[in-house]
Amino acid sequence: MMTKLLKHMITVLEKVGGRAPAPKHLAIAGGANVKGNWVYPAEHLIVGDVKQWAEDAGVGCIRIPGYWFEKKGDNRKAGEPAKPGEKVVYALHGGGYGGQSAHPSDLASNVPRGILEYAKTVSRAFTLEFRLSTGPPNEAANSFPAALIDAVAGYNYLVNEVGFLTQNIIVEGDSAGGNLALALVRYLIENKDAGIPSFPAPPHDLILLSPWADLGTSHKIEGTSVYTNVKTDFIDLLHPSRLVPNFLAPTMEKVSFNGFPRTFIVAGGAEVLRDQIRTLRDRMVVDLGSSQVEYYEPAGAVHDYLIFLWFEPERTETLEAIARWLASE
Repeated sequence: MMTKLLKHMITVLEKVGGRAPAPKHLAIAGGANVKGNWVYPAEHLIVGDVKQWAEDAGVGCIRIPGYWFEKKGDNRKAGEPAKPGEKVVYALHGGGYGGQSAHPSDLASNVPRGILEYAKTVSRAFTLEFRLSTGPPNEAANSFPAALIDAVAGYNYLVNEVGFLTQNIIVEGDSAGGNLALALVRYLIENKDAGIPSFPAPPHDLILLSPWADLGTSHKIEGTSVYTNVKTDFIDLLHPSRLVPNFLAPTMEKVSFNGFPRTFIVAGGAEVLRDQIRTLRDRMVVDLGSSQVEYYEPAGAVHDYLIFLWFEPERTETLEAIARWLASE
């Protein structure tokens, strides 16, 4: 019933359209126990194709907010320097690049909170309020690569300002945030030899939760989960998001996952993205080896189910599996 209600609400909002939501990246929003910091631009780290694409799209580097999460009972200052050996989750939220928020009041915050609750090896999480994109019927704004540029700035903040070692950073993304996490890690790997002294190394771990791996149409084929799971999931890829054109970068050759960190991938057996996530898993296994890729797929789970506290027992079981994986090094 909850899944059907969610799907109905999303369908109505898509049809109604209306005014674009107020930008969430322009201020640090308050609230009880909210700990926010400004993340300042890292223009010196934007190089190569991404720099050119940003110029072509008229996208610049700006400051954006980020929010800190900690384990229950802890009370550290926002942006407090990393302790020796301390691990952090760098969380990139879902929402189709056009919705949800990094703020602790948002539904997406249930992901970093859940990981902190179950993973004994991680003490803090940091969520980034990257720029959200807008499209028809509103004026297009914050097109690709705005979110990627912001994600690079957030990663730079954790490494070069807060002082986390890259081997202690766990990049995590759910849904569209999973797409952004993949883009961030790829950017760090492909540009690590750019000759910039402060350019940070890639992270040690990558967690992808129902990642929106394919913004194109390669999996929109009858017989795939896009069709077979449309009645069991609350999102619908048969009617693509109006924001997709904002993220159509120039066509690229088939990419490699060589150099990627060990990765934990989650898909819901009942979600429409399931088959494209399986394809992602298979391609990562080819390049990294099966020992570096952990895959978890609960049979009846919907898209991005870790954001829903009521989706049990799958939510708890998945968080426990992630915690075991993080502790398995």
